[in-house]
Amino acid sequence: MTVAIFLGSLLGSMAIGVPIAFALILCGVALMLFLGMFDAQIVSQNLVSGADSFQLLAIPFFLVAGEFMNAGGLSRRIVDLATSLVGHFRGGLGYVAVLAAIVMASMSGSAVADTAAVGAMLIPMMRKAGYDVNRSAGLIAAGGIIAPVIPPSIPFIIFGVAAGVSVKKLFMAGIAPGLMMALFLVATWWLVSRKDAVPVSPRQPLRVIGRRFKDGIWALMIPLLIIVGIKEGIFTPTEAGVVAAVYSLFVGMVVYRELKPAQLFGLLLAAGRTTAVVMFLVAAAGVAAWLITIADLPQTVIAILEPLIDRPILLMAVIMVIVVIVGTALDLVPTILILTPVLMPLIKQAGIDPVYFGVLFIMNNAIGLITPPVGTVLNVICGVSRITMDDVMKGVWPFLLAHLLLLALLTLFPSLVLVPMAWFMGN
Repeated sequence: MTVAIFLGSLLGSMAIGVPIAFALILCGVALMLFLGMFDAQIVSQNLVSGADSFQLLAIPFFLVAGEFMNAGGLSRRIVDLATSLVGHFRGGLGYVAVLAAIVMASMSGSAVADTAAVGAMLIPMMRKAGYDVNRSAGLIAAGGIIAPVIPPSIPFIIFGVAAGVSVKKLFMAGIAPGLMMALFLVATWWLVSRKDAVPVSPRQPLRVIGRRFKDGIWALMIPLLIIVGIKEGIFTPTEAGVVAAVYSLFVGMVVYRELKPAQLFGLLLAAGRTTAVVMFLVAAAGVAAWLITIADLPQTVIAILEPLIDRPILLMAVIMVIVVIVGTALDLVPTILILTPVLMPLIKQAGIDPVYFGVLFIMNNAIGLITPPVGTVLNVICGVSRITMDDVMKGVWPFLLAHLLLLALLTLFPSLVLVPMAWFMGN
């Protein structure tokens, strides 16, 4: 009955247009009323404690860093360097999009920001060169969702706090799967574009590549700085956000001189607005998570899936299918906040590595960003490329299938995640 109350109040609130954060609070209140323990003070206390975490401070800093990177010319230089390296291959701008997505993902951790930045720069170039715009937009959208998987990933931070899992381990574990996502996109792009009659760009001379590399070296230092700094224990993931923000501010204002003091207020305001939305969701989820524990919902879920507990791969497969379905209706952050407290006790009882689960869980939720009807990244790329949702769906489906295929492989073969993680951790 508690499951029905929880789902009914949550989905019912969302169905009538209640914002997700308020729907989370309402479903928590509904559970409290059902259990006969309603207390407004408990609701307010859990709202505060839900967002009271040092690790969550990384979110606003990485969002600020992303704003500084885009405005300061760092993102543009990454695209220019990628173009000079792989732009001369057949379908070269597609490979540029994937390469730029990898580097951008390792700088900001935001799928929406990366998709908007790469799309704004590459879509006009690809349209002018004669590429299929629908397919190009689909590729850039599919590349944008690498950001939640490669560190510094904002969803990893949220999941780590909600699940009590090391954010550092999640960061290190996400590197290999994120690179695999890029390789699958490259292979898919090669398959779908090899017959396109698009003129091949001339190969850039080494002096041009060298000049663009020299020009972009300051931007390329950010992912190296973050990964090495976290791995070597120089700073925590939270402190890495501060380092990224200060570094990108310095490079944008002092080195490239494209970031002007007059822009700072607007950039900070944009990052602050995004932070407010995310943090209110996290705070509201604190109420729902507390009630989920009190109502013993995890044990109810465990009882339903108990026959699969001794078969962890099958259990993971079932959970992944459920998350794929949920991801078509919910955005990434709400899905993490709603399902994590429900699923983690089941994962621990089945003996599944929580870090491995976290990587696949976040990757699965990231895929939800390019599935309709919610598909936040799809909406972003539609706006950037000025095409309809129907058109972008025609272009994204081969890349969506590639991501789902990789997700299935990682589910069947956990070592594809665990072995590289151990290597990156130095174990």
